[in-house]
Amino acid sequence: MERRDPESGFHHVKEKPTLSAVSYLRVASAAVFILLLVQSFSIGTLRAQEGTNNDPGKRSSAGKQVFAGRCAGCHGLDGRGGERAPNIAGSAKLRRGPDSQISSVIANGIPGTGMPAFPSLAPSQVAAVVAYVRVLQGTLATAKLPGDPERGKEVFFGKGECATCHTISGKGGFLGPDLSAYGAGTPAKTVLDAILRPTRTAPPGYRSAVATTSDGVRFEGIVRNEDNFSVQIQTSDGSFHFLQKSDVQKLEYSNQSTMPTDYGARLSHNEINDLASYLMTAGSAPKEARSKGGAGAHR
Repeated sequence: MERRDPESGFHHVKEKPTLSAVSYLRVASAAVFILLLVQSFSIGTLRAQEGTNNDPGKRSSAGKQVFAGRCAGCHGLDGRGGERAPNIAGSAKLRRGPDSQISSVIANGIPGTGMPAFPSLAPSQVAAVVAYVRVLQGTLATAKLPGDPERGKEVFFGKGECATCHTISGKGGFLGPDLSAYGAGTPAKTVLDAILRPTRTAPPGYRSAVATTSDGVRFEGIVRNEDNFSVQIQTSDGSFHFLQKSDVQKLEYSNQSTMPTDYGARLSHNEINDLASYLMTAGSAPKEARSKGGAGAHR
């Protein structure tokens, strides 16, 4: 910058300020300090994550938080399932399966079912959820049986007529959910309440309906698939009927489950206890024992 001295008349040039060597050292030192601080924080974070991954307790604890936020809404906080999702804590199949199988289900979901994929979860989070599921499976206490499972099997396939709709170990009907692993690890009270429940809501995939075509033909059964243009109904004889909705005159749904609500009157107290015991042991009994008529503890 140039300025004129009023007394001397000379012009003076003012130089731009420059950083001294000391200033440069101060700036450089501050930059190095910040870099080291960031590096130290990153290393500490990585070590903390490695510690969590290597420590089963910490890993399952982290998995518990993810499970509570993403999975418990359907599978329950204890993993025993409900009307929206199956029991994953007491499932004998999942217990025997490798961790990679459960990881794949969590990350990719199961197409065609209510199990969604969770692509937003990091691999470490998926591994943590698997670790927590293993904890749930291992902490299930051996359920005390209220009755005799062998007599309960006779009720299931006989007087109770449960096998008309439900399947256990490949035997039975198809109009209701497969109960092979339903009662494994489930408290007796929960199973008994399910049998005696006075009101029921049809679970997803088992909603009944009656479709009447334009020609007056009626199809009564379970709605297996439906979209805006078609509906697929499975009737009691096992047949599937694919109907275009443009050909359907009336489609009447029933929100009420087809499962009977009068077991308290149809079965004795002991028979209900026996039936509950059979449901609680059928899924966990060895394959050989199930093929011979079921295995379980007697009262």
